[in-house]
Amino acid sequence: MKLTCTQSDLNTHLSLVSRAVPSRPSHPILANVLLVADEENQRVRLTGFDLSLGVQTSFAAQVEVGGKLTLPARLLLDIVSRLPEGDLTLQEEEGDAQATLTCASGKYQVRGMNANDYPELPSIDANEDSNLPVEALVEGLHGSLFAASRDEAKQVLTGVHLTVNPEGIEFAATDGHRLAMVQTIQDPGAVETDADFDVTVPGKALQELERMLQVNPGGEAIAVRFDQGQLTFEWEHQRLTSRLLEGQYPNYRQLIPGQFSRQMTCDRKQFTSALERIAVLADQKNNIVKFNISNTDQEIVLSVDAPDVGSGREALPAQVSGDDLEIAFNVKYLLEGLKTFNTTDIQMQFNTATSPSIVTPLGGMKMTYLVMPVQVRS
Repeated sequence: MKLTCTQSDLNTHLSLVSRAVPSRPSHPILANVLLVADEENQRVRLTGFDLSLGVQTSFAAQVEVGGKLTLPARLLLDIVSRLPEGDLTLQEEEGDAQATLTCASGKYQVRGMNANDYPELPSIDANEDSNLPVEALVEGLHGSLFAASRDEAKQVLTGVHLTVNPEGIEFAATDGHRLAMVQTIQDPGAVETDADFDVTVPGKALQELERMLQVNPGGEAIAVRFDQGQLTFEWEHQRLTSRLLEGQYPNYRQLIPGQFSRQMTCDRKQFTSALERIAVLADQKNNIVKFNISNTDQEIVLSVDAPDVGSGREALPAQVSGDDLEIAFNVKYLLEGLKTFNTTDIQMQFNTATSPSIVTPLGGMKMTYLVMPVQVRS
């Protein structure tokens, strides 16, 4: 094998596939990345696989001699990321399983393993395909992923529930304390799909998909295929495969109240900035911020009282309807949701100090963010 490519191309694509390489592999070869040089197509394909999540990506290169081998992912990335910009030559003598990496400033040798022992990514022979618009997929991931649980004990809640039909795509994620639901493309026939489906995809896999789309967004649509327990996303020379999460996802639509007795509308940037300032003190007291929502004064007052540390108060104008209300929230939950919005104004809707509240962007993405309030002892 012998190929020449740029340092930036190799570094970028190694960074993507290395995230699918396990830190504690069940088999030594899984700590490696599979590198395939295709002389006919003049491309280099990289694969990382932990037997659950697989990432495969490729880029153009000058391939003099084709071949394949596996190399230690972390070590190779550490070396390549520190090399100067410009062309690199990677060469392996036949049957040697050792790569020599040459750049303008020096030469490195890295011992690999036989590529024949590397497991193949699962192949899905699905008769039914769905082509999801890239823009809709990116918007849905951005607006939902942050709300998935990070507690592995909650299993199915660590994923994002994806519902696809010809009318649109819906993303939902919840950790039991909040729920983010995003609906993208609500035009009949906007999604090319052979069948309706709803699956729960691990959050980790979708985080990697989001990163891959940022690096190489590809064309207008991404092909999605799935069968029992597996799902793949494929687009221009990129592929991500993941197991699906088992178990019944909660009926999250039932969590959203049908009507509200109070609501508040305010400027998103002002509200977010005020929360960020007061969060400095809230961090000293379980991240809890009190809201005093006043119809009379048409304002919202945010306050924190952290004994032995200090207190803080912020007031900002708001359009308020319904009775006055005192309610408290985990400020981190609110900020994480608000940072996914891109609209000028936001709306919050409430019933009581102990029932679910809804935050929505006004005039932008169709997103519903449900947050449970925190009960504060007087």
